[in-house]
Amino acid sequence: MDALPSPSSSSSPSTLKKVGSERSEVSTMSGLLGLGGGGGGGGGGGEDQRGSSTFEYFGWVYHVGVNSIGHEYCHLRFLFIRGKYVEMYKRDPHENPGIKPIRRGVVGPTLMLEEVGRRKVYYGDVYVLRFFNRLDESKKGEIACATAGEAQKWLEAFDQAKQQAEFELTRGGSARNKLNMETELNLDVHRPRVRRYASGLKKLIRIGQGPETLLCQSSSLGANGSTDGYFERDINDAIEAYEWKCVRTINGVRIFEDVANSENGKGVIVKAVAVIDASADTAFEVLLNLERHQRYEWDMLTGDLELLDSYDGHLDVVYGTFDPRWHSKRDFIFSRQWFCGQDGTYTILHFPAVHKKKPPRSGYRRTKINPSTWEVRNLNTSMGSNTPRCLVTQMLEINSAGWCRWKKNHCSKFEKSVPYALLCQVGGLKEYIGANPALKFESSTTVIQSKLSEVSVSNAEFEESEVKDEFYDAMSADSSSSDEELDNKDSKLNLALKRTSAADANKELDSEVAPVMIDPSQFRGSLRNGKDEADTNCWTCPSGTGFMIRGKNYLKDNSKVMGGDPLLKLIAVDWFKVDKSLDRIALHPRSLLQSQAGKKLPFVLVINLQVPAKPNYSLALYYASDRPAKPGSLFAQFVDGSDMFRDARFKLIPSIVEGYWMVKRAVGTKACLLGKAVTCKYFRQDNFLEIDVDIGSSSVARSVIGLVLGYVTSIVVDLAILIEAKEEAELPEYILGTVRLNRLKLDSAVRLEV
Repeated sequence: MDALPSPSSSSSPSTLKKVGSERSEVSTMSGLLGLGGGGGGGGGGGEDQRGSSTFEYFGWVYHVGVNSIGHEYCHLRFLFIRGKYVEMYKRDPHENPGIKPIRRGVVGPTLMLEEVGRRKVYYGDVYVLRFFNRLDESKKGEIACATAGEAQKWLEAFDQAKQQAEFELTRGGSARNKLNMETELNLDVHRPRVRRYASGLKKLIRIGQGPETLLCQSSSLGANGSTDGYFERDINDAIEAYEWKCVRTINGVRIFEDVANSENGKGVIVKAVAVIDASADTAFEVLLNLERHQRYEWDMLTGDLELLDSYDGHLDVVYGTFDPRWHSKRDFIFSRQWFCGQDGTYTILHFPAVHKKKPPRSGYRRTKINPSTWEVRNLNTSMGSNTPRCLVTQMLEINSAGWCRWKKNHCSKFEKSVPYALLCQVGGLKEYIGANPALKFESSTTVIQSKLSEVSVSNAEFEESEVKDEFYDAMSADSSSSDEELDNKDSKLNLALKRTSAADANKELDSEVAPVMIDPSQFRGSLRNGKDEADTNCWTCPSGTGFMIRGKNYLKDNSKVMGGDPLLKLIAVDWFKVDKSLDRIALHPRSLLQSQAGKKLPFVLVINLQVPAKPNYSLALYYASDRPAKPGSLFAQFVDGSDMFRDARFKLIPSIVEGYWMVKRAVGTKACLLGKAVTCKYFRQDNFLEIDVDIGSSSVARSVIGLVLGYVTSIVVDLAILIEAKEEAELPEYILGTVRLNRLKLDSAVRLEV
């Protein structure tokens, strides 16, 4: 096979309307666990699943895999999600009324999805999503999308389906329906055809441009669809120490210098920023494309680029030469690492590299490129405009001596330097996209409001049909914010003057129970408590003022406030070295919860961060409360609720306080819903709740944590954990707990025998 499969008919509906955007909270896919820069705007908007509206998603995908005789396959399929039900077709049912689905099932609570990343299939690059059952990983499969943005939208669609399934379970229902949720579908074999499929259309959301665009590897995705209310696009969730000053404007592109760190002698961090009239998906695809003819139209620095190797779908190695105007007979090798955050923000990291496939070339001088990053995120569209917009930022580390000489003398030499040409790539990208209208105006996220009566039946008929299986897949998604995006600018000017109070958090604990005095000296973990901020290889407990959380009026004006004192007290931290990931660490004999003092505590929240490496590590954080949770409170719902509720609410905010700037950009400062980024397992017993966070379950998280471990002895990282508030009665948010990890040493981890 030498091409991706071709469809037989078009799929574009005739009546289209754009989805209105909703409030959302950004998590620059970043977070310490990697979701640097998860979910691009598509495919979700409308009422909560508790209301009367039902989300319906559809679009073309590839079903990829390996058959029973070891041959790879790639089939074009039409995927349809309505509520918790999923169907797969060979053709578009809207254009082929009466067509029967070839696969059908129910999304259940044990379904897990992972963004595998970019992969070459035949002669095209696609973005792959892996489905598996967290209780039985032998049940798995993969689908692929044309762009990273579409993959992210499908992640959101399946997440909506999981929430619908969870809501129906909690609402009640017959034992038969609950049994259906637990019965899994083996899609290795042919399933019986069904007579009918979903109907009663309320909100129908189309993902992707259709088969023709999919085959062409379209990069023209829209940013107008909303997510599902998880993210908010205005400000970071941790306060950063950058102080940017504009030093030059060239053709609408602003060049900034970080003056806060310009005197440290370790190099100067500069950046170029531009607003581009295209979606973030489009800009990302152009940046990642190495095709020479397209690259020649906007990149004036590099000559030909060649892909040497690719790893994990989120990392590759590229060889290239400079354009002779900048460097004659010079070549370079660099690695590119990229990921997409839960808000749809793309981050691309460039590092100098070496590779055995490209030893030094005769007649060429091998050059070490400047470390740099690209960040691309969607902006809100202007009133009355359908044109998507994104903010593109390129950040670069350059030699401080050369930069300072250029600033002082204002001579023209800087304009002839490689750093200048790198920064001008932003301008070239802006002009290239502006000169190609097809890239600017195509949008992939649309909604049909009208009923499709010819292919619809009632909800009752659909739910009563024989659906006894669980669907996995037809098995074998900073401070440089643009002023235009701040819709409620005035309400955010005084954020620094506000903070949540202790009373807001204490309402979560049972006031009718006498508090217990917690003596930290009774508890000791394998990682010691630091004496002061200058101490190393230790932990301390910072206040919550360095984190921005949802305020009382968040649902009205998106305003965030400084965090207050944490609800729970961090009493100990364990830093373990293990042969394989260890769950239920609280039950281990060495855990403080097995001590007499630990058993007497009213409640302990254990966060077990499982770090993939050789060997593996576990960082266990123990947070204690002096009283049990108040019945009916959000905290009590989280402690004793379902795993799906916990996945949808458990939030982490990271912040690299000190450390290499590239690590800061990779980790970011956006809140991350951990249950949606990586696999989280919850264990409730006696007086504690343990959350086992499997960082290795996500290729993106593995990639980012690998970068962090390379600099772990020189970084100071703050983490805040909290429960996301989604209802007015749950606001303002409060911080459950914080921790500061000061320059950890990997060899100080204590070996834990299982």
